[in-house]
Amino acid sequence: MDVIFWIATNIFGQAAILLGFIVLLGLLLQKKSTSQVISGTFKAIIGFLIISAGSGVITEALTVFEPLWKEVFNLSEEPLGSFMGQETFNARYGSAVTLAMTLGFVINVLLAQFTKLKYIYLTGHMMFWTTTIFAGIVIQTAGDVSFGRLVIFLAIFMGLYWTIQPALTQPFMRKIMGNDNIALGHTSASVSLLSALAGKYLGNKENDSEKIKLPKGLEFLRDSNVITALTMGLLFLVGAIIISFKDTPGAQELVAAAGEQNFIVYAIIQSFTFAAGIAVVLLGVRMFIGEMVPAFKGIATKIVPGAKPALDSPVVFPFAPNAVILGFLGAFVGALIWLVVLGNTVSYVFVPTMIVLFFHSATAGVFGNATGGVRGAIMGGFITATVVAWGQFIMVKMLLPGTVPDTAMWAADSDMFILGPIIRLLAQLFF
Repeated sequence: MDVIFWIATNIFGQAAILLGFIVLLGLLLQKKSTSQVISGTFKAIIGFLIISAGSGVITEALTVFEPLWKEVFNLSEEPLGSFMGQETFNARYGSAVTLAMTLGFVINVLLAQFTKLKYIYLTGHMMFWTTTIFAGIVIQTAGDVSFGRLVIFLAIFMGLYWTIQPALTQPFMRKIMGNDNIALGHTSASVSLLSALAGKYLGNKENDSEKIKLPKGLEFLRDSNVITALTMGLLFLVGAIIISFKDTPGAQELVAAAGEQNFIVYAIIQSFTFAAGIAVVLLGVRMFIGEMVPAFKGIATKIVPGAKPALDSPVVFPFAPNAVILGFLGAFVGALIWLVVLGNTVSYVFVPTMIVLFFHSATAGVFGNATGGVRGAIMGGFITATVVAWGQFIMVKMLLPGTVPDTAMWAADSDMFILGPIIRLLAQLFF
């Protein structure tokens, strides 16, 4: 019994160690060299730990952003309130999330083997964040559920989602790619499908976005780090200028938090801090996914020969680069509109995270262009902003306010917002 308790505490109870063990097992099964096994295992563990560090940086910046815009809109509602946060949630439930993600992948592989849905989902960082957000909804809904029940529930749901999602988007992927070799494995699937349908019925396919010549001066929009810093910097700057001219107690408290530093400069630094936090998180994600995906992929391809890999959203970008930009521009305008609308109607400060908006609106833009040209691409971006803005409000305020609302503000994606209420309903039924 002591041995079982030790294993539960020190392996299954430590998400980073469990993740490293899974990568280690995958590499050993593929008979990798000793050097590759050690390097892959260590990098996976370090990458996972980097995520927690980056999450803390993001949370710090959000504690400035939210009260800043609440004061701009004269909102009296309290901030997020008491919640676990990603770091605490990882410590308590990270092992369940990691194990569920792994078993969910196994279910995906088995379904690809024994059904007509021959798709294997290989976008690892999306696998991790989606499982985390859904775990947060389950815990929020059902309380501190048992480790085993949480793992089984998440594994089954994720395995089904990772198998069915690529199949739903594949008809449009064939149109975009010109072949049937790869599939889309990304949480932008919902807005991509909506964009393709909107483009089909409201767009003009003949007015293809790729006939447009965009100026080279807009090429910086392709760098997600730059647009995140630029957009959040703009929002922090505008908010700080407005606060500087207000003489309310809330405004005075915000300015005082900057100490001797000019408040506007302080706010701008916070925007770059937010962008830096996301860059740190993505570094960690790239490190551990860079090791986990090959470990998974090698095993999966041996079990399911001929299966189509479902890959990250950038695989569609080269096929309609102008649509990528048009989709993002549509999302940017939509995000600013919803920031004002949400703030003045439901007293919620929408955090328009550019990592989410860029990749999702860019993908939606390509799908929208495939069926509706320029109009479809722009509509795809606006649809993305709408789903993300209202989805974030519902997610943060209703679905997981006590678990990881901080993570939902920047890491939750379109499919998560669409499927979140379903997860809550299932949690109410089965827990």
